[in-house]
Amino acid sequence: MAADPLLPPLLAGALLLLLAAALPAAAAAASCPHASLPANFSADLTMLQHQLRGTVRLAANGSCALELTRFDLLAASPAARFWAADGASMAELAAGRAFSPLPLNQTFRNASLELPFARPLPRLLALYDPDTSSDFGHVFLPNGTDLGASDAAAQRAPTMFDNCVPLSEAETYRLRWTLNASAGTVEIGLEAAIGSEYYMAFGWTDPKANSPAMIHADVVVTGFTEEGTPFAEDYYISDYTECTLGKDDSPVSGVCPDKVYEDGKNDSSLVYGHRRDGVSLVRYARKLDSEDAKYDVPVGATEEMSVLWAIGKLRPPDTLRQHYLPQNHGGPKDTAYGFLRLNLSETVHNCLGPLDADNKEDQERIIADRKTPLVVTSAPAVRYPNPPNPDKVIYINKKEAPLLKVERGVPVKFSVQAGHDVALYITSDPIGGNATLRNKTEVIYAGGPDAHGVLATPKELVWLPDRNTPDLVYYQSLYEQKMGWKVQVVDGGLSDMYNNSVVLDDQQVTLFWSLSADSISIAARAEKKSGYLAIGFGSGMVNSYAYVAWVGNNGVGRVKSYWIDGKSEAGIHPTSENITFVRCKSENGIITFEFTRPLKPSCTGKVECNNIIDPTTPLKVVWAMGASWSGDDLTDSNMHSVTSSRPIRVLLLRGSAEAEQDLRPVLAVHGFMMFVAWGILLPGGIMAARYLKSLKGDGWYQIHVYLQYSGIAIMFLGVLFAAAELRGFFVSSVHVKFGVLALLLAVLQPLNAKFRPSKPANGEVPSRNRVLWEYLHVITGRSAIVVGIAALFTGMKHLGHRYDSENVEELTWALMLWVLSVIVIVLSLEYKEVKRRMSDRSARGHWVLGNTEEDDSVDLLHPDGTARNSESSTSGVMEVQLEPLNR
Repeated sequence: MAADPLLPPLLAGALLLLLAAALPAAAAAASCPHASLPANFSADLTMLQHQLRGTVRLAANGSCALELTRFDLLAASPAARFWAADGASMAELAAGRAFSPLPLNQTFRNASLELPFARPLPRLLALYDPDTSSDFGHVFLPNGTDLGASDAAAQRAPTMFDNCVPLSEAETYRLRWTLNASAGTVEIGLEAAIGSEYYMAFGWTDPKANSPAMIHADVVVTGFTEEGTPFAEDYYISDYTECTLGKDDSPVSGVCPDKVYEDGKNDSSLVYGHRRDGVSLVRYARKLDSEDAKYDVPVGATEEMSVLWAIGKLRPPDTLRQHYLPQNHGGPKDTAYGFLRLNLSETVHNCLGPLDADNKEDQERIIADRKTPLVVTSAPAVRYPNPPNPDKVIYINKKEAPLLKVERGVPVKFSVQAGHDVALYITSDPIGGNATLRNKTEVIYAGGPDAHGVLATPKELVWLPDRNTPDLVYYQSLYEQKMGWKVQVVDGGLSDMYNNSVVLDDQQVTLFWSLSADSISIAARAEKKSGYLAIGFGSGMVNSYAYVAWVGNNGVGRVKSYWIDGKSEAGIHPTSENITFVRCKSENGIITFEFTRPLKPSCTGKVECNNIIDPTTPLKVVWAMGASWSGDDLTDSNMHSVTSSRPIRVLLLRGSAEAEQDLRPVLAVHGFMMFVAWGILLPGGIMAARYLKSLKGDGWYQIHVYLQYSGIAIMFLGVLFAAAELRGFFVSSVHVKFGVLALLLAVLQPLNAKFRPSKPANGEVPSRNRVLWEYLHVITGRSAIVVGIAALFTGMKHLGHRYDSENVEELTWALMLWVLSVIVIVLSLEYKEVKRRMSDRSARGHWVLGNTEEDDSVDLLHPDGTARNSESSTSGVMEVQLEPLNR
């Protein structure tokens, strides 16, 4: 046969085309000085979290870059990056560096990316969050000596398939497959955003049936055991019932595993399975033709056939049934089950992006109970949710690293039995293992080096989450990182979160509080009859410090503090108080707000600096509610529509409250009685002893004693009356301090008189004790009057400060005029007394201590009023009189 003259040119052209196709990869490797990968290298990312998928290869355009194709990823934290490291261990990842500045806080759906690099490629390329030491997935990048060229193309992840189609209408259930026609097998991947207690079923319907049906279908049921182990089991459907095992001559019927039938066997083999981010994935392999014509359907590699799928709950094995039983799917078509036509040889990729489950926390959940301790042990990791992880992890109540849910204000008890090398602690650090103080900002809420024990001698640890505990903390081991998991802290009842509570005036608002060494945490709750809730510290909203809480139009709660010195919007002044841990919410018609503030503000020069809370002093609280509130431009619309009718005195230390009564009538009676005692009777008694001794007989003495005793009696009645009405005797104000001192000086007078020394006989010199007694008696009596008058004036000031009474100033002036009048009378009498004594002195020629005209022969201090021994002489007996000893 003659040679075709066109053949050599055609062969040459084909050869050139082949060379052109093969050269780009080799040229790419040769043109990038930092690339050490084989020219045909391709590897899949290993999925650990965030539904990561993708294939990595060297860029074909000759640049120093890695190409990432079919890239899926659920949005991660802002700190997550492509990461370069020497290995996949926690230490190696922590010592790594960012490979690319590309942030991973968005969801990628079947994306193609190019990752440039300017230095030699690392041993490991990971998607990593350094803040939580979380590896979402990675791929090893071998150099030319690590792998042969033939092996480099074989790095396939079990999560990657050639084809994918959504099954359910909501696209929450997917079918993935990879066909190996030459080997006569197909690998099926079933993927669904369902709970771990659900099954996923897929199979081929009876090809002899007129229409697709479940009866006589060959399906594989996949799922996870109670221990978290994946399984794939071959089932045959003979009836629309659960599997019923035959007895005697009764046949097996229902949805049953092939192996319970005579000569049946499981023709599917499990390849891989996992639970990640609330998504189940099970990969299994089956022969296209298992040669089991009775219970299996032969599948043609290039033939379009009818298939079925279903999802539903599993019934675990029991003593009668040693296999998992799929329950009725219990849902509508295309949601819980369905049919479709499928040709395995067709290339289909209709699954765009990763499955996004509503609940990504796949761990077991434990809700802490006030009474039942949580048993803490340690065991090997089986399906730990947050790689990388150590070999040994913390179990709580025999559940591997569960999500723990606790309530603020409810004590949580742990019985730690995890071994002496596992010290439990509650921390703000998601990594834990901070025995070396790696994290300087870590906050430890409970536990520590001593919180370890074993089964024989467990360690009890009690933790009380309070309102300042963050919403998310972690239980970890102090000595090894990432052995534990999350603690979700939720609000309990306010009565649990706070130590004290009282109902304020009108029974509409409840106040809660807890005291610490230098701060107070406060909460208020009320029916939301209006737009905002405010509480004020003071006798009324005017001249008070107010805290206003409201929920804005954007649904965000706010709390602000104000100083109020007027009844219009101009009298409301925002303050910059240091309030922390602020919360405000409105639910089911109830508005609640909380905050923490110092007992004593650490500032000067501002009005809010005077807002000091003294736990030993009753705190007067009022409240108000209104239609709306704006934190910026205050208008008349911010004014309250309902308010408390009177203040409530909250006793912070006692944890109780009482109504702030209008005690002005009580205090008026108290003040009048004290005025009668200290303004009339007691001064009158002193004036009688001073200026009435010139009278014959003992009348001056009787007047003196009667007035003094009457004044003291009225004074005691006034004190008891006020103390009874005020429900206590509190030495806190200046007025009370003056009053207590005056009371002591007044009580000293009758005691002093009872123990006075005897008078000297006629012509004798007074004894030293008698002279000292006279001085003490006169000085303490007159000091009592001075202190008592001061108590009267401070009492008027206290009344004005407490009630803002308009007539307090007038009463104060009246009291001043009265005191001035008494002073004028005393000066006038003193002038006349001096003149009289001067005339007496002229008549006698000299003056000595005493007065022969005075007589106190009747001792009115004696119970029966009779004369007492030496004091019972006639009026001629000398009585000591305190006068200057001048000659």
